[in-house]
Amino acid sequence: MKTNSHQQYIDLYKQQETVISRHSAPVMNAVRRKAFDAFCRMGLPTRKDERYKYTDMQRLFQPDLGLNLNRLPVQFNPAELFHCAVPNLSTLLYYVLNDGPLIGEKPSDGLTVTSFRKAAEEYLPLMERCYARLAKTGEDPIVALNTMLAQDGLLVYVPKGVQVSQTLQVVNLLRANVDLMVNRRVLIILEEGASLKLLFCDHALEDRQFLSTEVVEAFVGENASLEIYHLEETHQKNVRVSNTFVRQAANSRLTHQTMTLHNGQTRNTLEVVLAEPGAECCCNGAVIADKQQRIDNNTLIVHRAHHCTSNELYKYVLNQEAVGAFAGRVLVEKDAQQAVSQETNQNLCMTNQARMYTQPMLEIYADDVKCAHGSTVGQLNDAALFYMQQRGIGIDEAKLLLQTAFINEVVDRVPLEPLRDRLRYLVDQRFRGRLNQCEGCKLCK
Repeated sequence: MKTNSHQQYIDLYKQQETVISRHSAPVMNAVRRKAFDAFCRMGLPTRKDERYKYTDMQRLFQPDLGLNLNRLPVQFNPAELFHCAVPNLSTLLYYVLNDGPLIGEKPSDGLTVTSFRKAAEEYLPLMERCYARLAKTGEDPIVALNTMLAQDGLLVYVPKGVQVSQTLQVVNLLRANVDLMVNRRVLIILEEGASLKLLFCDHALEDRQFLSTEVVEAFVGENASLEIYHLEETHQKNVRVSNTFVRQAANSRLTHQTMTLHNGQTRNTLEVVLAEPGAECCCNGAVIADKQQRIDNNTLIVHRAHHCTSNELYKYVLNQEAVGAFAGRVLVEKDAQQAVSQETNQNLCMTNQARMYTQPMLEIYADDVKCAHGSTVGQLNDAALFYMQQRGIGIDEAKLLLQTAFINEVVDRVPLEPLRDRLRYLVDQRFRGRLNQCEGCKLCK
């Protein structure tokens, strides 16, 4: 369906195509026109589209926001003003300012972390094989929009057999003196036997309206191991639309964890394809929302080969007038015998005004599988509250402890102990109302 929201991006591209391409990488320009044609054909999603039924994308993309198409430098040193640290966790720290330059140290251990534009010569054949291969522009309008407007990206490449000991931390910062749209792109490639832990932190440093689109493509090679963690701590004016696509080879392992602690409106899409035998994935999410915050998680896990395993757990705690949505689909194709899958979504609505929409789905075409799914929406257990009050715990503290324990079931699935401890602390502070600003940000002091 074509609307004014849709038309403004068509007009923008037609007017600025030369500028966009001139300040971009060749591998991105090679598919840009195809993405534009797909976007013109599809238009922005409406609520009649099954995968977007819980989020009004037309409204989110309606504002006419600024874009830094000429890649004008922002005079800002994030290392001096922003400190995002996890105690006892040694990280390779990088900053991405809006959708602009990557700032950080040169990695070791054979790991490559660089921008698309800097990687254009040395890694061009690799990027041409992988870029825009999982995120298909002809199937999703938001992916098409990102592909036609994004001008740079982050390449993370781990060669065969390289075990990266330190966690790679990428801090995405939003800062501008005008309302701004940014379009980020990430390409992750792990070759056979490689391993990597990757932490993304999203923060907004100005009281401006931000709209960010993000597309992450990850290729996990045979016997490789990838851990991806997404932590969002932005603000009420922020709109975040993130799409992550993962392809797993034989006997590979994926841990994907997303946590939304502060946001305005967020739409996360995750698609994982267990493409070869023995692949395993564990996909988890936790949401704490209040005020008028909205969060929509949409997942698809495809069992394409035999003897693959998937485990999925998403939990929400919604307060005041917050709205949450979860739609999770597990597809077991006919050749995916001996598949094992568990999908669970559990939710707490703390007020009568909070709303939760949940839609777990199983689609099975193989006959030798162990698959289950379930969903619950409710409130705190009165018996548990009464039990705690009988032992001298006040009602407010009792509610806080129960909510914390509820969310921490997801946090406890984080294999990385320092990060797990930090997330427990952040969850506790969030429920106590002490996490109103990005901790460590000198701009907020």
